[in-house]
Amino acid sequence: MKVGIASLVLAYVLSQFYRAFLAVMSPVLTSDLGLSPADLADASGIWFLAFAAMQIPVGVALDRVGPRWTAAVLFGIGAAGGAALFAVASTGFEVKLAMALIGVGCSPVLMASYYIFARQFSAQVFGTLAGLVIGVGSLGNIASSLPLALALEAFGWRGALWMLAALSFAVSVAIAALVRDPARVEMTQRGSVLDILRIRALWLILPVMAVNYLPSGALRGLWIGPYMTDIYGMEAAGIGRVTLAMGLGMVLGNLAYGPLDRVLGTRKWLVFCGNAVVAVALLALWAMPVQGVVFAGAMLVTVGIFGASFPMVMAHGRAFFPPHLVGRGVTLMNLFGIGATGLAQVYTGHLKAGAASAEAGYVAIFGFFAVVVILGLVVYAFAEDRTD
Repeated sequence: MKVGIASLVLAYVLSQFYRAFLAVMSPVLTSDLGLSPADLADASGIWFLAFAAMQIPVGVALDRVGPRWTAAVLFGIGAAGGAALFAVASTGFEVKLAMALIGVGCSPVLMASYYIFARQFSAQVFGTLAGLVIGVGSLGNIASSLPLALALEAFGWRGALWMLAALSFAVSVAIAALVRDPARVEMTQRGSVLDILRIRALWLILPVMAVNYLPSGALRGLWIGPYMTDIYGMEAAGIGRVTLAMGLGMVLGNLAYGPLDRVLGTRKWLVFCGNAVVAVALLALWAMPVQGVVFAGAMLVTVGIFGASFPMVMAHGRAFFPPHLVGRGVTLMNLFGIGATGLAQVYTGHLKAGAASAEAGYVAIFGFFAVVVILGLVVYAFAEDRTD
């Protein structure tokens, strides 16, 4: 089981890579294929939306088929096939189609791990294990920063994509060979997503689920690259260094959040305070978007560290799920988290395109992210705390 989980974690490393690599590839895709910032925002958003659209069927498959074949088949066809399509893309439409396919492929891997944790381990350590997977998986964020910039220089972007396609297919084979499904839960009630939505405690958790990952995912996944290029004139290597710093911050944040619920005796207020710090950092960027590279980098790293509450919010919601609905429960929460990020990517792309200047565009983006986080926290303040 441990070796199987390791193969799923490796797939999640690639998932984190795929959701973030456009930030570094944006200059070369703009020069080679003529993609605009709005095109790149749409492509990034489509990855998240395709990923989110798969969460309900993935949840059903986890409960009925199991994590092994759900993850292996989708990752092999989607991630490997999408990377291969990206490698031969010559138009913006083909890039967007490739990103959609990759999003479908990446959709089950984290939830397959969470399903196994929920079924095989005690509820008390779910948050720690969930944070550990995302912390290790965030190495994909790091690989999509400076290492990717160096790979682009050495092999070109098409060569790099072909290598990613081969690696993704190899990982899908490893999942099929190594993952072991937990024993089936024999229940008289089959249940559905509607049963999850009837859990009133979730109604006040889902809004923060929708916004807690949004700023770090959107900024690290796309906007950090164009922001550093448009405002500070950076090229791929410089962008790689800034994205590396933010990616390391996200790793640190995920590893730190995991055990803190047991240390502090609360999940709700841990999530609330961390995201309040994120809101303050975003407001600082909104008020001072051209303050300097060091200031901007520090605020982005702050967003990366304190915005890493995704596994803790997931653990908070998971505490209310009955055993036979764990698969559908965690994937429903993931739909809110990833789907909102995808919508935000598309919206902010058009928000920036309609701005009067580059600076005004980023002011609008940072302000939008700050407002949605604050609104999510207002609702979440009334949620029921639960630490199992």
